[in-house]
Amino acid sequence: MSAQAYSTGANGQAEELRRRNVQGQPSQPAAAHAPETEKSKEKAFDIISFLDDSEWIWAPVIFTALAFFTRMWKIGLSPIVTWDEAHFGKFGSHYLKREFYFDVHPPLGKMLVGLSGYLAGYNGSFEFKSGETYPPELNYTFMRLFNSAFGAVCVPLAYFTAKALNFRRPTVWLITLMVLFENSYTTISRFILLDSMLLCFTFTTVLCWAKFHRLQHDPFSPEWGFWLMMTGVSIGCVCSVKWVGFFCTALVGLYTIEDLWNKFGDLKLPKAELATHLGFRVFGLILIPLAVYMFSFFLHFLVLENSGPGDAQMSSLFQANLRGTEVGKDSPLEVAYGSRATLKNMGYGGGLLHSHHQTYPEGSSQQQITCYHHKDANNDWFFYPNRGDVEYQPEEDLRYPGNRDTIRLIHAQTGRNLHSHQVAAPVTKADWEVSCYGNTTVGDTKDHWVIEVVRDAASRDYSKIRTLTSAFRLRHADLGCYLRAGNVNLPQWGFKQIEVTCVKENKPRDVYTHWNVESHWNEKLPAGDPGSYKSPFLQDFIHLNVAMMTSNNALVPDPDKQDDLASKFWQWPLLHVGLRMCGWDDKIVKYFLLGNPAVYWGSTASLGAFSLLVLWYLVRWQRGYNDLKPADIDQIHYSGLYPVIGWFLHYLPFVAMGRVTYVHHYYPALYFAILTAGFCMDFATRKLNRQVNWVLFGALYVVIIGLFWLFRAICFGMEGPNGQWSHLKWFGSWRITD
Repeated sequence: MSAQAYSTGANGQAEELRRRNVQGQPSQPAAAHAPETEKSKEKAFDIISFLDDSEWIWAPVIFTALAFFTRMWKIGLSPIVTWDEAHFGKFGSHYLKREFYFDVHPPLGKMLVGLSGYLAGYNGSFEFKSGETYPPELNYTFMRLFNSAFGAVCVPLAYFTAKALNFRRPTVWLITLMVLFENSYTTISRFILLDSMLLCFTFTTVLCWAKFHRLQHDPFSPEWGFWLMMTGVSIGCVCSVKWVGFFCTALVGLYTIEDLWNKFGDLKLPKAELATHLGFRVFGLILIPLAVYMFSFFLHFLVLENSGPGDAQMSSLFQANLRGTEVGKDSPLEVAYGSRATLKNMGYGGGLLHSHHQTYPEGSSQQQITCYHHKDANNDWFFYPNRGDVEYQPEEDLRYPGNRDTIRLIHAQTGRNLHSHQVAAPVTKADWEVSCYGNTTVGDTKDHWVIEVVRDAASRDYSKIRTLTSAFRLRHADLGCYLRAGNVNLPQWGFKQIEVTCVKENKPRDVYTHWNVESHWNEKLPAGDPGSYKSPFLQDFIHLNVAMMTSNNALVPDPDKQDDLASKFWQWPLLHVGLRMCGWDDKIVKYFLLGNPAVYWGSTASLGAFSLLVLWYLVRWQRGYNDLKPADIDQIHYSGLYPVIGWFLHYLPFVAMGRVTYVHHYYPALYFAILTAGFCMDFATRKLNRQVNWVLFGALYVVIIGLFWLFRAICFGMEGPNGQWSHLKWFGSWRITD
């Protein structure tokens, strides 16, 4: 090719290239746009980095907003008293009317129910009968909203607890979502019940404990002291709602014992510092919870100043100081022969000496003697002198029984004598049976009882028995045994009332052998004012707690009745049963207490997985392998083992106890199972790369949210015929449709 031709060809190619650049994007500006692309990438990276750094702000805000939505949406849909709203709404009414009542649970949660009614403008007049429609003037929706706030707060508490347990972000979100989208937690939070408050304070206790543990490297700092005291406050609150909270207390107690034991073994730790650690924990974890617990009862007694349905569970002196009470009202101060009176057992939770026409089915077959808390005419007894006192003239003499005097007690309704003999008591076989026998003329010396005054709050003169203030024992004149009413309940033939026996062993300090005159009638005597003596708070506090314990132990299944709502402990972790919270008529909005299958089955499986994990590493450690770093062992110990212990502490008592149980008794234990599931996932995926982690966890998020949405109707209310919910009945034991 000639030079000219080459030059022409080269110029042509250059011109062609120039034209292409003109028609398309110029090469020089493209290079100029490169920095803009880099800037956009940097900007996107900055946004992601900002979201990543501020996740601790926006994530809990979103979770909390979703929690309030799920717990409160359509909360007022059902206008009827649902399930145990019949109990706790009624207790709230008593606070508003300031009427003293009795219940087996501590008062804090019920006082909060009363507070919700007060804020709602409710006056306490509604009876809260199960299945009854709420009246227009009662803002039940507000009361439910107030209650649901405690359930909603559990979600951010779970988030921050997971962070304090040193879990990675995907695990933190998993635990939070398991609490947020747990159907049973959602449902139970939407009614006027105590469970959401119990869960809330359980969550706060675990959070405060976890925060306190994270600060072990910085003891005695202000933050360390704050979380220690907040743990104590939370323990006090959870125990003041339900006694199930004592299981949470036990978990913190075990941790504290282990922590102090380790410090005791540290020879480098000065003894003064060890003593300081012990003192701080006694103050923060014993004295503060006890103060919170007792303060709730102080408020309970302070608010409930009027006589109410629970008076009989308390001492006579306590009742006499209530407004509107009949106890001690116009009662003559000193008891005389011929007086008609009621005798109150001074043991904790003691009732009134009682008899009725029914006889013992075995033993002597004579008329039954029991202790009974409800007030009726069968509690009335006449004071009579012993049969040897032939000079006594009822119409003329006015004589007073006192210390060491021998008397008879005659049942006002049947005219029979309080009697004992060498026949074994029906339940407590080591004691003698107490019965009613004979009448005013027929009988023997086995009707005789010797008064032994223990103390008198009004006087040191024991020559007379005084209403309310005199505490005395009744010793059988022939047998030498003492009249006693313990905490043993008779079978159904005795109407489950308290057994009264004559105990052979003489224990002067046994308060269950102490009695006092509660009410007293005698037209020959002037009215007194025995209610002027106050009952000490500490005595009332102990008395009420023992009465609660006694009544709680009496909540055993009735073999003569079928309770369709009750369930067994083994059914709960397997999600074998649910619970109908109301009637199942097509016209009623129905609620079914059932958990999220993914949450229940996943958390239960994690308990077994954790056991296998620990066993695996123990075997490898025994074989000489060193797989775990100290940080890994610490994480297994405090973020894995302690939630498992928490689950056992909250679950095993229901295995052992004989009282009737329901599915909601598992809910505190479920939270610890959820934490265990989070640990297992966190530990199993710790070595996977970021992308695989998020794929695995994302799949779990979808399953949990999807199942919650599938079963949403059981939480928000099932309207219409039952048949349309048949797709939710996965098992025959889930009584959703039939």
